[in-house]
Amino acid sequence: MKKLVLTSLLFTLLLLESTFARTVEVQVHGMTCSFCVYSLERKFKKMDSVLKVDVSLELKKIRLETQENSPSLDEIKKAVLDTGFTPIKVEVISK
Repeated sequence: MKKLVLTSLLFTLLLLESTFARTVEVQVHGMTCSFCVYSLERKFKKMDSVLKVDVSLELKKIRLETQENSPSLDEIKKAVLDTGFTPIKVEVISK
């Protein structure tokens, strides 16, 4: 019985988290190697409101799953700049 309650509670929490999440995509100029990818992943994983980070060297893009309105798009741009790259385009893909 406890397992059933815990499982349903966990499922509910995961569902709520995805309900209030948004996906942001950032096109980045200046990524040339795996160390660039590592640097950007590390920067965004330190941010509490970022739930998931996917950096593509091939596409020169970062895809972030974040809490609903945090971090702001300006904070995301600043994080990319602080890491040494240039954000070309920052857009919310889904809410």
